[in-house]
Amino acid sequence: MRYRYILFDLDGTVTNPKEGITKSFAYALESFGIKTENRDELCKVIGPPLTQSFREFYGFTKEQALLGAAKYRERYEKIGWAENEVYEGMEEALAALSSQGAELILATSKPERFAVRIMEHFGLAKYFTALCGADDYAQNRSTKEEVVRYALEQNGITDVGEVIMVGDRKYDVTGAAALGIKTVGVLYGFGDEKELTEAGALHLVKTPRELAEYLGV
Repeated sequence: MRYRYILFDLDGTVTNPKEGITKSFAYALESFGIKTENRDELCKVIGPPLTQSFREFYGFTKEQALLGAAKYRERYEKIGWAENEVYEGMEEALAALSSQGAELILATSKPERFAVRIMEHFGLAKYFTALCGADDYAQNRSTKEEVVRYALEQNGITDVGEVIMVGDRKYDVTGAAALGIKTVGVLYGFGDEKELTEAGALHLVKTPRELAEYLGV
């Protein structure tokens, strides 16, 4: 294998969470009197930590962002997490990489309990040696850098030269880079070529199959 450890983002990389996330975010915004005319506009919130999206895109204070996140989870906890689908070819890619000896580790800014639920629901957890995510309310571990560091620590990984990150947004690229890890950017998610290239992605792929071919033996 080119890399011993492959860290995977979840949203926009392994699964397409657009419906569940945008509907739940719109639900939270509505509680603040903010109407969403077109949910496609909310695709920008897929990737960064939840509270960061409220603050960065809507100017919320820290306290408002925490309230917004709690409101978001009211809906997401019940139904939003399941409004999700695995990208075509992803399971085959995971199976191939795992069978070739790579250790696959999930590293997502989504709260870990939701990430575990989603991966088990879709039968993908069996391909991973660890499922690592943000802490429940994203106060102590939420940024991609914090989550990646946590994933490394939890798995006793000290040589970052053996690690590659896979993600669809600039947050994946810069978060991993802060720890000396390179990233393969996927173009089927929610980031585009310009975003990923400018962030410093090592390589870009268009499909899960292309990803498996690039990272495989």
